[in-house]
Amino acid sequence: MSKAVSELNGARYAGLAEVADAGLRGMITLRGDLDSAVLKSAVQAATGAGMPGIGRISVAADGAVAWMSPDELLLLVPYEEADAKLAALQAALAGEHALAVNVSDARTFLRLSGEGAREVLAKVSPVDLDPAAFGPGQFRRSRLAQVAGAFWMEEDGSFGIICFRSVGEYVFKLLKTAAHPQSKVGVY
Repeated sequence: MSKAVSELNGARYAGLAEVADAGLRGMITLRGDLDSAVLKSAVQAATGAGMPGIGRISVAADGAVAWMSPDELLLLVPYEEADAKLAALQAALAGEHALAVNVSDARTFLRLSGEGAREVLAKVSPVDLDPAAFGPGQFRRSRLAQVAGAFWMEEDGSFGIICFRSVGEYVFKLLKTAAHPQSKVGVY
């Protein structure tokens, strides 16, 4: 059995901000009735995190839950536990109208950190990243230049970024270019 590796294999770049491969992360897409008490309980059991509000991410010690749409969540769990968490989730949701799928190997997980992180991300996404408009705990599905992606802000001001694995290298290079030391705009 071969050991799984992330798309970017530990790549890092330091400029206005640090762009880094955040490694493998377990990700489970869950669709269903987000108001269901059974679904809420299953999500809490799988992640340790409570249900997020619209456009938010709820983070716990070993997991997180991101609001993706009115009937969809993204559960973030340790990579090596994703299959077991999925099985437990499916068992807990038996009889519920829900769909849960392990999408861990179909995604790339990046971290953008440092003083210029907000500016770097603002260069490539059409989201208002002004500190008054976007802060810790907020989550957005959006574009990263020409591709779909999602991101959130951590309490420390860094950003978690998720994209399809097939465009992981493109997103890394995009952020690397936006973080070039000579590209400072000075918006934030």
